[in-house]
Amino acid sequence: MDKQKKQKLVPLSLLAGVLILDQLTKHLVVTFIPRNTILCSFFGDFLRIVHVRNLGAAFSFGSGLPVSARSVLLAILPVIVLCIALFIYFRNNEFTYCQRWLICGVLGGGFGNIIDRLFRPAGVVDFIDVKFYGIFGFERWPTFNVADSCIMVCGIWLFINALITIKNEKGTENDK
Repeated sequence: MDKQKKQKLVPLSLLAGVLILDQLTKHLVVTFIPRNTILCSFFGDFLRIVHVRNLGAAFSFGSGLPVSARSVLLAILPVIVLCIALFIYFRNNEFTYCQRWLICGVLGGGFGNIIDRLFRPAGVVDFIDVKFYGIFGFERWPTFNVADSCIMVCGIWLFINALITIKNEKGTENDK
C-alpha cells in the first residue's frame, strides 16, 4: 500500500472506533437505564449519567419541527453532507495527516448520531449530563453523548489546526 493511500485509510480507524464506542454506550444506556432517570452522579451532582432522548440536533435545535421536516433537516440532509465530506476526504490530497484524523473523529460522531436519527424513532440517546453553574444561562449543559463529544472536540481542534496551517503557509510565503 502506498504512503498516500495509507494516510487516508488509517485515520478511518478513528471513525470506526468512535462509531462503535458511541453505539455501544447508547445500547448500554437504553438497556440498563430507564428513560428520563439518573443512573448515578459523580463529584456531588457535577457529572451525572442519565437517559434522555433528543429529537432535535445540538441543544435540541429543531425538536419542535414537524416529523417530516425533522426527517429532512436532521436525517436526510446530514447523511448527504456526511457522504459529501467523505468524498472530499478521499479526493483531497491537501489535508495534513492530523487533519485527516480530526475529520474522521467528526465523521464518526456524525454517523453515530445519524444512526440514532434513522433507527431510533424516540430520538438520539443522550446520557452525559454536566453541571454548568449558570454560565451562558445554563444551570446544566445540554445532555450529550460520545458522538457529540467527538464532533465538538475534533471539530474545534480541526478549526485550530486549519488556522495554524494557514498562518504557517502565509509565514512561509512571506519568507520567500
